[in-house]
Amino acid sequence: MNNRHTILSISAVLFLLSCTEKKAITETKAVDSVGVFVLRKETVTKSMLLPVELYPWERAEIFAKVEGFVKELKVDIGDGVRKNDVLVIIDAPEVTSIYAKALADLQASQAKFKSSSDTYQRTVNADKEKGTVSDSELEHAKNQMVSDSGTFVAAQSSANAYGQLKNYLIIRAAFDGVITQRNIDPGTLVGVGSKPMFVLENLGKLRLRIAIPEIYTSALPDTSFISFTVDAQPSKKYKATLTRKSNLIDQKTRTELWEFEVNNSNQELKSGMYGNANFKLHRKEVSFTVPYSAVITSLERNFVIRIKDGKAEWVDVKNGINLKDKIEIFGDLGEGDLIVLKPNEEIKSGQPILPKQK
Repeated sequence: MNNRHTILSISAVLFLLSCTEKKAITETKAVDSVGVFVLRKETVTKSMLLPVELYPWERAEIFAKVEGFVKELKVDIGDGVRKNDVLVIIDAPEVTSIYAKALADLQASQAKFKSSSDTYQRTVNADKEKGTVSDSELEHAKNQMVSDSGTFVAAQSSANAYGQLKNYLIIRAAFDGVITQRNIDPGTLVGVGSKPMFVLENLGKLRLRIAIPEIYTSALPDTSFISFTVDAQPSKKYKATLTRKSNLIDQKTRTELWEFEVNNSNQELKSGMYGNANFKLHRKEVSFTVPYSAVITSLERNFVIRIKDGKAEWVDVKNGINLKDKIEIFGDLGEGDLIVLKPNEEIKSGQPILPKQK
């Protein structure tokens, strides 16, 4: 009986060893079948389509400096104007009245100053004969002249100020452009705090603005020119020249604003138009690129699996520019490293592995 139990125990142990051995062989074969590739650097270029918006080269919202009523309206929406052209004349009787009073005060103070100045000069001449003029009389004449001089200067400043205020009743164009908005009619009350009377835009040149995603901002366009289309004319291509970058990453959109200049002398394009720009970016230096399947992304980390000294090693990487069938990566990697082509998290770091290069 004991011999039978012994034989059964030995058989059970052999069976378990056999199963374990088969499982190990199966696992080894699964690991052995993992495909790898040799990591290389290459020049990264990318063509992409980004949304754009057109803005006027110059834009001014024109307000009234003083309160009054629109007397004469010289322009309307869509009119082209030249710099210093009259746009509107405002009627403000109180401003005209105050200016007239300031001129009258100026004339009176000027006459008084001239009189006191003559008096002082005669007193000085008379004082050349001793005993003719007392010291107090001379001092009084001098003080009167100085006082009248100050009054005259103040009147001059007041007249100039009200004269400038009167000039605000005639509104002129600040630059060559087109009236794109008109919010007033003859008789409209305008003044500080009201909405703009006009919007004037210079459309001879336009600003094309593109929000470049942060990941692409370190790449450079292969040329300072780009081609773009607008939604209104999708079959026609236009050109724009890169002029400036904001050098600021917007905290909300994680983009940098790039601005291009567009020649619009024929007024074919309009400010506010939307479109798309064909953009080609490239890195200054070569970078590592891998197939998308080689990168594992989880909630905790982004990594590839490298085979080093016959063992798997998890290497954290940061993704760069997305290409057609590859992705640019950055990490503690070197050219010639063996990277698992289709890894998974079941391949643990430090696990022995036999690569099969594809």
